[in-house]
Amino acid sequence: MIPFDFDYFLPKTLQEAISLFQEQDKKGKKPYYYSGGTELITLARLNMAYTEAVIDLKKIPECRAMGFADNVLVVGSSLSLTEIEEANHFPLLTQTASEVADHTSRGKITLGGNIGAKIFYREAVLPFLLADSIAIIAGTEGITARKIGEAFNEKLQLKNGEFLVQLITERKWIDAPFVHIKRRQQWETGYPLVTVAALKGGDGIRLAVSGFCPFPFRSEKMEAALNNEQLGVEERVAAALKVVPEPVLNDVEGSKEYRRFVLKNVLHDILARLGGVGLKA
Repeated sequence: MIPFDFDYFLPKTLQEAISLFQEQDKKGKKPYYYSGGTELITLARLNMAYTEAVIDLKKIPECRAMGFADNVLVVGSSLSLTEIEEANHFPLLTQTASEVADHTSRGKITLGGNIGAKIFYREAVLPFLLADSIAIIAGTEGITARKIGEAFNEKLQLKNGEFLVQLITERKWIDAPFVHIKRRQQWETGYPLVTVAALKGGDGIRLAVSGFCPFPFRSEKMEAALNNEQLGVEERVAAALKVVPEPVLNDVEGSKEYRRFVLKNVLHDILARLGGVGLKA
């Protein structure tokens, strides 16, 4: 049970949602954009989140969009991970979404909720980081389009009152060869030790990681090491591990040493399955 009362709003347009946020913010009600609600419910029960005004984005058509337009895929932020999984427009995203939490939770967790979560795994962003997707953001400055690498740096970079509307991805990345590997300490659900998504494009392997650091990341330094034609497989993996971001997580799910061991094996698997530049796929 959530231990506080709040007003509930269900806007039908982007502008209505933005105006509601401004109005409630001026009243000091700490407005909260909501879509699936799983994180708000969880954190509120732990007294780690509080609001007096919830603005539900599920009835805004732009936030529910999904499909191809011209040569790009549009995915709305209020779609549940199950809806994305069942539509299967972007196979790497499908696989990533299908391994977040359990089946029941995925029916509630939305794309925007996962990427914008306070819980730092935010695995649904990995395919979009690899595909150089465009994030559509709504806020008091209107509707803006930002490169995902600018909109997401460790977490969504949103100003007060902004929210994620859509993610747009070029079709060429939709059909690219990919690998998705999630390693947990045990069982088939639960938080990951390491989740790695990789795409192979004309510039070689692209790599994005969650669960290794207290934030998801795409590392061009690691990609350069894995695609170095002058090195053998062992040397490429060793060079990639030397440039992983810091800090490495060291928690109940696994020590930092064990996470490095797991990531090393995962990188070997990725090179074996995708092949790097100069390696046979």
